[in-house]
Amino acid sequence: MAPHASLLGRFRAEKLFHPASVAVIGAASPHGRLVLANLRAGGFGGTILAAADATALPPLPVPDLALICQDGEAVAASFTTLARRGTRAAIVFGMAEDVGALARQTGLRALGPGSFGLVVPSIGLDASRGHLPAPPGRLALVSQSASMCRAVLDWAGPNGVGFSHIVGLGGNGDLGFAAVLDWLSRDSGTGAILLDLRRIKDARRFLSAARAAARLRPVVAIRPGGRLLDPSGTQDAVLESALHRSGVLTVTRLTDMLAAAETLTRARRLRGEALAIATNAVGPAWLAADAALREGLQLATLAPDTRAALGPALAAPVHRPDARAVAGIVHAGAASGLSLADAAARLAAAPEVGGVLVVHAPVPTGEADDIAALAAAVRAAPVPILVAALGESSGAAQRATLAASGVPVFLMPEDAVRGFAHLARDRRSRAAAGELPPSAVLEIAPDRAAAAAACAAARAAGREMLDAGEARAALGAYAIAVPDGVNLAVMQDAVFGPVLVLGGAGGTVFDLPPLNPALSAAMVARAGLPPGIPAAPVADALLRLSQFVVDLPDLATVELAWPAPPRLRLRPPGMAASRLAIAPYPAELTGTFRGARESFLIRPIRPEDAAAHAALFARLPPQDVRFRFFSAMRALSDEQIVRLTQVDYDREIAFIAIRPARQETVGVARLVQDAADGTAEFAIVVQPDAKGQGLATHLMRRLFGWAAARGVVEIVGQVLADNAPMLALMRRLGFTLHRAPDDETVVEVRCTVAAERGAK
Repeated sequence: MAPHASLLGRFRAEKLFHPASVAVIGAASPHGRLVLANLRAGGFGGTILAAADATALPPLPVPDLALICQDGEAVAASFTTLARRGTRAAIVFGMAEDVGALARQTGLRALGPGSFGLVVPSIGLDASRGHLPAPPGRLALVSQSASMCRAVLDWAGPNGVGFSHIVGLGGNGDLGFAAVLDWLSRDSGTGAILLDLRRIKDARRFLSAARAAARLRPVVAIRPGGRLLDPSGTQDAVLESALHRSGVLTVTRLTDMLAAAETLTRARRLRGEALAIATNAVGPAWLAADAALREGLQLATLAPDTRAALGPALAAPVHRPDARAVAGIVHAGAASGLSLADAAARLAAAPEVGGVLVVHAPVPTGEADDIAALAAAVRAAPVPILVAALGESSGAAQRATLAASGVPVFLMPEDAVRGFAHLARDRRSRAAAGELPPSAVLEIAPDRAAAAAACAAARAAGREMLDAGEARAALGAYAIAVPDGVNLAVMQDAVFGPVLVLGGAGGTVFDLPPLNPALSAAMVARAGLPPGIPAAPVADALLRLSQFVVDLPDLATVELAWPAPPRLRLRPPGMAASRLAIAPYPAELTGTFRGARESFLIRPIRPEDAAAHAALFARLPPQDVRFRFFSAMRALSDEQIVRLTQVDYDREIAFIAIRPARQETVGVARLVQDAADGTAEFAIVVQPDAKGQGLATHLMRRLFGWAAARGVVEIVGQVLADNAPMLALMRRLGFTLHRAPDDETVVEVRCTVAAERGAK
């Protein structure tokens, strides 16, 4: 098989998800016949090719995407042939050995083996083994199971749900969840993402991609078989904690997954978590209130101004004189003179209300007007309004009408409350994902050398377990004190590496290091401490234990339960330390640069730089925008801003230059690593009034330093041929320049990391 380095071109995600030409290889096989029939029926506007094997394809066009409907050794042969022709994306429907190795050897990246396929309704692409056409919409499904894809597809049509993408990973041999999430995080047509998780290959890359996707759109995940594989539930709990840190909502039931997807796709984000209820029937509304309290939700306490605005709707109905005492429940209807839609709208306008639940029971007259007005109120409200439309004879038609208007609607009040709970959990997960702890917490000043010496002493004595004196010395170096009645621990998870464990009155909770003060306090709140134990000392101990784990990767487990003696165990000899699943913010890369006229703060970008990044773009002249983005753009979309400011610091870095006095971002240099071939692609821009000071050169040197530390072999990029200043900079830095073979307006630039460092 030819080595990757000898093949032309590189993988581009758009060739997989938005191809111009598709080839079905093995078209006469059972998979091939079904895939080809779906592809032709889907309305795909590009070129469709079909062949018994890859060698039978015509010379042109070179397919962007190959659909390999073969098994065994035939798959390997197709990889080699297609890669030599220049195809860089494939879907493997049959079974084959080690698709990942084939991808590494040829450069042909693939979904599969055993993939359901890929459906992108917006371009008419149905390259799948599906049994139904997928209606267009804003929901994306990513699954390793073909049967799960079919089940969700079967559910979607009758429920008025459409898809932006259905992606079948199959055996997840090469392209996995992270690569797909990277694409979906940039897709403006995707409103929510469903993940059916079976196998996570690279925890850090997956969590990074999930966080980027969840920043702008809801992501819901389910893991079938979790309890079957681990009856204790620990693995599921660790997974939920890890996904929570990335802004992903986890569920355990397929019904919850589908309901959450529908709710999160249609509903606005919560302003807060206080729920108000508007109803035309008190009994069902009280059932909803009971369900909310069982879910741990908060019923809104209405402010005097809100109560005045609602007026007669707050008066108790004659048959339930005690109803007025219930906070957050408003009874509307003919008796109050206030329609249900008006009551919902006034509650939604109240700042103390985070969201509204409307409970509508069938009434004798005027229902069509009520439903239309309710749909209009939902569309205009600043907060989510969820509707429970009761009944079947008339309720089913009402729900269909509301659903067609984009309203999150439910059959039962309890189902609507669960929808609100999903919104609340999604809000909390997004808040957790916004926390980005550094590798060193500034509030802690440990004696790292003393702790490391204690571990080294045990290792030198041939022991994995630290003795009592060594354990006390190591913990004392970090001032870790565990209150009586509290259990703290560190365990190792096979997927996510080191995990922090806190046992409290509310059960055992898990989280991943590194923590910051906000995350440690949230972990304590989730655990629920026994009466009489203050939260602050426990949160401080967790914070210090997190730093302890980050600084001492040779530790395997820690058990702290006062007054029992601490137990610290090292990793067995020869076992490599597992890296943190959540990459810490690399604060240590912060520095300054003295330019010809002024000084700049240089640091890695953070999510909170989004506004400053957008402002930098707005200050760039059109010529610089064209040089950077290869097109005329007036503004960056929200999706682009998120993609540019949220990086995982492990496979991607972006250094920004800041004018300290004005906290103004004036330049950014970015490097994205492709682990498959040892290359990394760069981009750089500096605003005009900061040019001429050596800033661009300094930022590029920073990129080379980061690349060298991560084993990147070569840095590559594309520069417009008329961008003379950038081409001159590339020559000074030792890059080689070549015109792109397929575009004379573009120059490809390349530089080995070793060559650049030698040119300094």
